[in-house]
Amino acid sequence: PRVELAWAVRAHQHAQVYFNLISSVDPTFLNLTKVDDLIYAEFRKTFRDLKIDVLDPEELKSEPAKEKWRPFCMQFEGVVEDFNYGTLLRLDCRKDYTEENTIFGE
Repeated sequence: PRVELAWAVRAHQHAQVYFNLISSVDPTFLNLTKVDDLIYAEFRKTFRDLKIDVLDPEELKSEPAKEKWRPFCMQFEGVVEDFNYGTLLRLDCRKDYTEENTIFGE
């Protein structure tokens, strides 16, 4: 429980910074890491059909989903800082971070 709480606090901090960035800079010109293009390419290879505009929590939290997410994240060990930390995700990208529109992905 303490580890999850620490992850949630850190994820909240990251979400605030991220949301400020995408609200002030055109996201098409924004790189959050040096390997954004690689991450996205690998993401699309692994999750070809995953809708990212409106997320389905089942596609993130179910056991079959976790079996795909773990190896995806692990490939970035040593490449991306905090590669395996949880993150706050907006379920609908057109809406703000709110309790109803946010899910904690681990």
